[in-house]
Amino acid sequence: MFFENFSIGTDIEEIERFNNKTIEKDSRFLNYIFTNNEIAYCFSKKFPQRHLCARFCGKEAVVKALYGLGIEHITYKEIEILNKETGLPYVNIKKIPGIKIKISLSHSKKYATANVLAYKNN
Repeated sequence: MFFENFSIGTDIEEIERFNNKTIEKDSRFLNYIFTNNEIAYCFSKKFPQRHLCARFCGKEAVVKALYGLGIEHITYKEIEILNKETGLPYVNIKKIPGIKIKISLSHSKKYATANVLAYKNN
C-alpha cells in the first residue's frame, strides 16, 4: 500500500527545560543529545535554549516517524539536524540509508515544536 512507506512524527516541549544550559556546565548532557555541529549552531544564537529545544523536538519527532516505519534503536546523537544556507532545517542520519526526511521546526518564547514526514524507499 502507498502509505506504508510514509510516517509522521511530532513533538512539542517547553523551552524552559533548556534554560540556563551552558556548554561549560552541561557538556555531558548536551553531548549525549546533540552533535558538535548542533551545539555550535545553537550557542551561536542570542537565545540558544530556543534552538536547543527545537532541535530536541526535532529529534523526538524523527524517532516517532522512524518508529512508524518499523525502525527502532536509534539514539538522539545519531540524528543530526542542521540548516541549509537558506536557514531551512534538514535531517542527517548516516546510520539508515534509504530514508528521506522532511522537517519543520518552530518556537515561540515558551514552546518549541517539530513536525516530521519520513519516507522509506523499498
